[in-house]
Amino acid sequence: MHAPREIVLVDCPDDVGLIRRITGVLESRRLNIEANHEFVDAAAGHFFFRAEIAPAADPVTADALRADLAAVLPPAARVRVIREARRPIVVCATREPHCLGELLLLDAVGELPGRIAAVVSNHDLLRGLVERFDVPFHHVPHDGVSRTAHEDSLARAIDAHAPAYVVLARYMRVLSTDFVARYADRIVNIHHSFLPAFAGASPYRQAHARGVKLIGATAHFVTAELDAGPIIAQDVIPVDHADTPDGMARAGRDVEKLVLARAVRLVLEERVFIHGGRTVVFD
Repeated sequence: MHAPREIVLVDCPDDVGLIRRITGVLESRRLNIEANHEFVDAAAGHFFFRAEIAPAADPVTADALRADLAAVLPPAARVRVIREARRPIVVCATREPHCLGELLLLDAVGELPGRIAAVVSNHDLLRGLVERFDVPFHHVPHDGVSRTAHEDSLARAIDAHAPAYVVLARYMRVLSTDFVARYADRIVNIHHSFLPAFAGASPYRQAHARGVKLIGATAHFVTAELDAGPIIAQDVIPVDHADTPDGMARAGRDVEKLVLARAVRLVLEERVFIHGGRTVVFD
């Protein structure tokens, strides 16, 4: 296994010579770029850059590197320097095991670029599955309590593990605006349709009623507007007139779990930029 690298992320208004300025700073610090991506959104006039930097013989702190880069970039530039690491996530689920099970398995075999610190559920049905993987399970029931009280308990369970991200693995609760704001740009959800088609409840029944020939899944960041956050990953599979809504749901579970796992990998590896309600994804 290689030594942890630094991940350098820059997004800012586009300008002449941005790549030269960034690489000049890295060269001056004797930092070797092992991989990099860049993209200019011409319509928005915005520049995006991601680089993986080899460990230096003469270490430089993240704060010092950020300051050096900020000094040569436009004032509105956002500069992040993040140490490559298996950062914690908390997964929220309700009753269905397929998305949660995929993440637990990937974590167990070392193929998740993070670690599941805990699973939180409003039902107790998935406890046995989770505890087989030696992952803490928190049952936070919603019955008989107000939405505010439930979300306060949910937040306490999540915050106890200080996660980098909260992952909704078929967590079938609509979250309040205040709760979403608490974890702004840090909640990843899987929706069982190819958004923006069939948002909201029962998307497979909506799809069946429209006679679609493709169904899909969408992983996105959660925002105050239901199923409308910036999209991270999507995929589709074919269906036909013989498929029932229940048959579509069974077929869709495979694509749901794979799309969510891909999205979690992308955000944990810092490959996703959010800008203007959309994402730039360096896969």
